[in-house]
Amino acid sequence: MTGPVLRGKAARYTRVGFGRAMLSLAFGPLSQRHAGLVHASAVALVATALTGCATAPADRCASGMGTPMQMYELFLGRSIPARGDVTDDEWRSFLDDTVSANLPNGYTVQDGYGAWLSPATQHTVREATIVLRVALPDTPDSLTAINRIRTAYQARFHQQLVGMTITPVCGSF
Repeated sequence: MTGPVLRGKAARYTRVGFGRAMLSLAFGPLSQRHAGLVHASAVALVATALTGCATAPADRCASGMGTPMQMYELFLGRSIPARGDVTDDEWRSFLDDTVSANLPNGYTVQDGYGAWLSPATQHTVREATIVLRVALPDTPDSLTAINRIRTAYQARFHQQLVGMTITPVCGSF
């Protein structure tokens, strides 16, 4: 693990690592005191993030804490190339005929705003985003349902990709 690189009294970046995982954070001018705080915060952030990778609770749900599940998060960009954004009516239609059909027991939707690096142009793309969250049993059928939603969204709204994260959780519904 390395600390902040200081030039005079200005920290330019800090790298924090545990094993093969490494995080680099860029900062503007900071005093040595603030650079140390930033570095400590980065260490805490990485340590917290990596604890989820180290031991997943999926097979160890304590009594009363629910059953093992997978939390799926999909990141659905609303910008359609050469057309504009997915309209609210188009989104509601997609929810009704695709999302609800594949996730009949429920899900959560949140509006967001995101950015990603386009591999084609090497430019950062910023756009309104819909975050779809659902906790499902850890079965192949669950992943199949999620992938049907991803594929349908990509095809219908001409998306290069639909981001997805999967986290083991304990859940009770």
